[in-house]
Amino acid sequence: MKEQPLKEVTQLIHAIKVGMVEGSYSITNKTLDIFKYIIMSKSWENADALMQIVRAQCRILQAALPQETVTANIARRILKLIREEFDLLHAKVQHFADDSQASLSLHKLVTQTSETNICVDYSLPQKGLREALLDHLQEVETELETSSENVCVQAEEHIHSSEIILTLGHSRSVENFLKRAIKKRQFLTIIVAECAPACRGHNLAASLANEKKVELIVIPDAAIFAMMSRVNKVIIGTHSVLANGGLRAACGAYTVGLAAKHYSVPVIVLAPMYKLSPLHLCEQDAFNMVGCAEDVIDYDSLAAREAKVYSPMFDYVPPELVTLFISNNGGHAPSYVYRLLTELYHPEDLEI
Repeated sequence: MKEQPLKEVTQLIHAIKVGMVEGSYSITNKTLDIFKYIIMSKSWENADALMQIVRAQCRILQAALPQETVTANIARRILKLIREEFDLLHAKVQHFADDSQASLSLHKLVTQTSETNICVDYSLPQKGLREALLDHLQEVETELETSSENVCVQAEEHIHSSEIILTLGHSRSVENFLKRAIKKRQFLTIIVAECAPACRGHNLAASLANEKKVELIVIPDAAIFAMMSRVNKVIIGTHSVLANGGLRAACGAYTVGLAAKHYSVPVIVLAPMYKLSPLHLCEQDAFNMVGCAEDVIDYDSLAAREAKVYSPMFDYVPPELVTLFISNNGGHAPSYVYRLLTELYHPEDLEI
């Protein structure tokens, strides 16, 4: 039987495709609202039925928006949340049923939880599950709302006075991070690579131009290697972080990473936790997107008649080119991403 999308899912897909909803944060927020609506609805009676609905709607979102990995990421968070709340309520029921046992030791509680995860029956009705999920969802919403601020507050630890910072394109996380650093540090120089052909770096430069006490330099992408020898740090954003610590970032990020490695310049990547994906590069059917070729070469030009023109929107940046990830939970090395993934997602939900 073919899975039917909810009206809210269809509306979100349409809004993203026509550009009404843009950016990973907005998409994550809208997706979370949909799953919150599903939990509040009366269409499920037990945890197993709820997880099936969440998986079905996530598969529809992924099929329609294969590049937006944040939709699947938040679905995996919800699935793990359902499992944890069910197990917790189930453990409380088991505990109170045993009148002879006054309290559980820490060792037995851990052992009982692991055994429960193996043979738990999520199709059993569990009283209070809906309320517990909604309470916990409020914490997830708060974490999402404060993620940008928690990333920005770390700017003072990584950017110092009189440093030369290079960035690429326009990331809202990077913009807020740099603005925070500009307020706290003196004599900063920020080099912005324009990220052709869309040249979104111009937008970042225009936004930072309103800030005083900073020198701004906008360069073409071809000058990245030439300028890198003068740079103290590279700070970039990313669309998503893969399971091995690699990046799916804006086109040109790989060039920046290679140049930084050549000159031993640290590369700092701003990536809130909702951008962490448990997938590897080989597991993604649609890793890249192709933009409008008109931005690269005019359709009516003589060369366009004979040439095949591609305008990829993303680069894969391997983990060895990244020095540090800064998330809303602090700084992490690329090799630590696997540990963060085990804390965020349940192993059975990695493949939706």
